[in-house]
Amino acid sequence: MAQTVDPPASPGKQMLSEQVYAHLRNAIMRGVYAPGDALKPQDIAKEQGVSLAVVREALVRVVGEGLADRLPNRGFAVPAFSDRRWQEIAEARRTIEPIVLRMSIERGDVDWEARVRAAHHRLARTPAFVREEGEHYSSAWSEAHRVFHRTLLEGCGNPVLLETFDRMWTASELARRWAAQRDPGRDAIGEHRRLEEAALARDADTAAEVLARHLTQTAAALTGGARAGHGKLP
Repeated sequence: MAQTVDPPASPGKQMLSEQVYAHLRNAIMRGVYAPGDALKPQDIAKEQGVSLAVVREALVRVVGEGLADRLPNRGFAVPAFSDRRWQEIAEARRTIEPIVLRMSIERGDVDWEARVRAAHHRLARTPAFVREEGEHYSSAWSEAHRVFHRTLLEGCGNPVLLETFDRMWTASELARRWAAQRDPGRDAIGEHRRLEEAALARDADTAAEVLARHLTQTAAALTGGARAGHGKLP
């Protein structure tokens, strides 16, 4: 018996799904939805003026990025606050990224060095907070931050490792946004400068140590703030 193949989604449906996905991702990142809030497909479909099928497709993408959970028999929700969840993400990144950074320092060429310097310069010159975006990190800073960390690792020359970084980064982005409100005195500028300096000096031991400590800070700030605030986010 011949297998039936579902027809590809129409360009119009794909465009609508992309728009709803971008809306949901942005809303979650900006804190429109609180930790644990339900993401109700019917409400989102009505709000966005699209079909349930379009909304569900967008929600599946958000779940795949770690920015929402799919709950058995209960639909979709923003991840609930959990010390363990963010500690596990931080542990995964501390385990993998310093190793990849060592490879990058060993294998990176002069072009890689130039990209690292340029990425750090952009990050250092981009405001972390802007009035229009409230208490969360600005979109421009968040992107400059991602590019700097990814550029540090790109010298490894291994696309599989870089894809792993991309997945972990997106999954940890929500925690990083929340942590921004819990450790306002953190010297992020100094941390990134030390990372750049160690990498360009080809000091793999120092760079790996600085990166591991840097990755620990977000989880520590988040869970420490949660205990002080009885587990609730501001």
